[in-house]
Amino acid sequence: MKILITGGAGFIGSHLADRLLLEGHSVVALDNLSTGAMSNIEHLKDDPRFRLVIGSVRDASLVHELVEECDAIFHLAAAVGVKLILEQPSLSIHTNVNGTENVLHAASLRDKLVVIASTSEVYGKTTKTPFSEDDDLLLGSTANLRWSYAIAKALDECLSLSYAHEDKIDVIIVRLFNTTGPRQTGYYGMVLPSFVNQALQGKPLTVYGTGEQSRCFGHVYDAVEALFRLLGEPKAIGQIFNVGNDQEVTIQGLAERIKEKTGSDSPIKLIPYSEAYGVGFEDMARRVPDVSKLERYIGFRPRRSLDEIIDDVMVEQKARLGLA
Repeated sequence: MKILITGGAGFIGSHLADRLLLEGHSVVALDNLSTGAMSNIEHLKDDPRFRLVIGSVRDASLVHELVEECDAIFHLAAAVGVKLILEQPSLSIHTNVNGTENVLHAASLRDKLVVIASTSEVYGKTTKTPFSEDDDLLLGSTANLRWSYAIAKALDECLSLSYAHEDKIDVIIVRLFNTTGPRQTGYYGMVLPSFVNQALQGKPLTVYGTGEQSRCFGHVYDAVEALFRLLGEPKAIGQIFNVGNDQEVTIQGLAERIKEKTGSDSPIKLIPYSEAYGVGFEDMARRVPDVSKLERYIGFRPRRSLDEIIDDVMVEQKARLGLA
C-alpha cells in the first residue's frame, strides 16, 4: 500500500515509516518539522518509496491532496509535550483538533482507513487503575491549561467516531502511553531521554514534583509493532486501544535506574511543579494501561523492558554527545 503518515518525521512517525518500508509499503510523510526532525529520516532520503512533504496538517488543501493519493493514513501529527502545551496552548488545540478534522474530512470523501493517535492523557485524573478503553474519563478544569491537550485529544476521538458513524469511514483509535526510545528528544519535557542526557553529562537529574508519581514506559518498537498489526486487522475498525507497557515505575525510581545504568554520580534534584510549570499545575499520580484488549485483537502486547529502553536511548545519546 501507499501510506500517509502525518508527523512522519517525528519520533514515532519515523520509526513507523521504517517498519512500513521494511514490509514493502511506500510512505508519504507529512511534517512541518516543528517537533519532527530531518535527522530522524535522513537514512530514508534515497529510498524511492519514501517521500517527505514539508507542510502542516492544518493546511486542508494539502491534506486532501495527500490523502487522495494514499491508501491509508496514520495520523500522528500533534503538538506534544507538557512544556510545549503550557507555552503555546492555543497552537496545541488548533493543531490537534483542526488537523484531525482535516484528515478525517479528506478520508471521508475518499473512503480511506485512518489510524488516529490519541493519548493516555485523556484519562485525566482518573484514579481507577489499570485504565480500560471503556472507562469514564475524568478531566481537570478548563481553567488549568495543563488539561488542554487531554481535552483536545478527547475531542479528536469523538470526531473520529462521529465520522465513522455518520460517513461510515474506517477508523481505529490508539491511546499511546509514555512511548519512548531512540530519536525522542527531552526538549519538550519527555522525561526518560532528559534523565539519560543529564546523567551522561553529570548534571542533576531533575525530578518534578515528589517523584512518587508513576508511569509505564513503552518502547517505540513495540508501539510501532502494535500500530502495524492494527492496520491489518479488520476487526479493529471502530475500536479504541490502549498501546503501552503495563510495567509501572515511579519517576524517582526511573531516575535511580538511569543513574545505575549509566554509572553516573549525578544527584537527583526534586523541583516543585510550581517552579517547573507554574502555580496550579496538576499531574496524574498513576498512569497504567490495561492492554488486554490489544492483545485479544492482534495477539501482541508491548513487553520490552525498561532496562532495554534505557540501553537503547543511552547508546544513541552517547553517540550524539561523542561519548561512544
